Amino acid sequence: MTGGPVPGPDPVLRDSEEHWPVVGERRRSRGVFLKLRTDLVQMPDGELAERDLIEHPGAVAVVALDEVGQVLMIRQYRHPAGQLLWEIPAGLRDVPGEEPLVTAERELLEETGYRARDWHLLADVFNSPGMSNERVLVFLARDLMWVPESERAGFVPRHEEAQLELRWVPLTDLVGHFLAGDLHNGITAVGVFAAHAARQGGFTALREAVLPSADGRAGTGGRAWTRRQRGRPGRENEEDVQS
Repeated sequence: MTGGPVPGPDPVLRDSEEHWPVVGERRRSRGVFLKLRTDLVQMPDGELAERDLIEHPGAVAVVALDEVGQVLMIRQYRHPAGQLLWEIPAGLRDVPGEEPLVTAERELLEETGYRARDWHLLADVFNSPGMSNERVLVFLARDLMWVPESERAGFVPRHEEAQLELRWVPLTDLVGHFLAGDLHNGITAVGVFAAHAARQGGFTALREAVLPSADGRAGTGGRAWTRRQRGRPGRENEEDVQS
């Protein structure tokens, strides 16, 4: 490459926490689990700019990989997209105080009927950082076992979850489907390509299932997640509020 500014020494390629001053905020509306506000943010040069922000509780997703390299996929109706999307199991972190791995274990069991004995963290991503604080932790689950319905703590799927279709798909095929434009779920793409890259390296680069130290709301930084199994707790319904 020729021309342009001369690059300086390479910095450490790692995202870092940063908070520019917010000199004002307006609460716009509140839904079932999302809140919308507008912040007045002060730029480094002193200029002020309005930035809309969707407050999101965060989510988890699970790449469930069997011993022959197949991924457990679900087909789910997504109303905002107007699509039936093939996805990896996922769910909101909407149970107060529940650790992310426990949420991931619960969602895998409820949506697919499987448990896993081996868990690692594949990716930790912001889904749409230009408009939302939604943070998604993507796990790799292996050493899978089927759980009879009688042992699933009485969970009964409702709404979209009652219409799920399951399919085992080779990991390499999923990579090809994304490259061909057949699949469109972003978090699933992150999980599939991360799992594919990890397998290329013999899974030696996998991170243990520990809490990201920079994620204050995830729990206690650096502590290993426990592997507990429990039924789906009750959830409080929130009334739509306009503010």
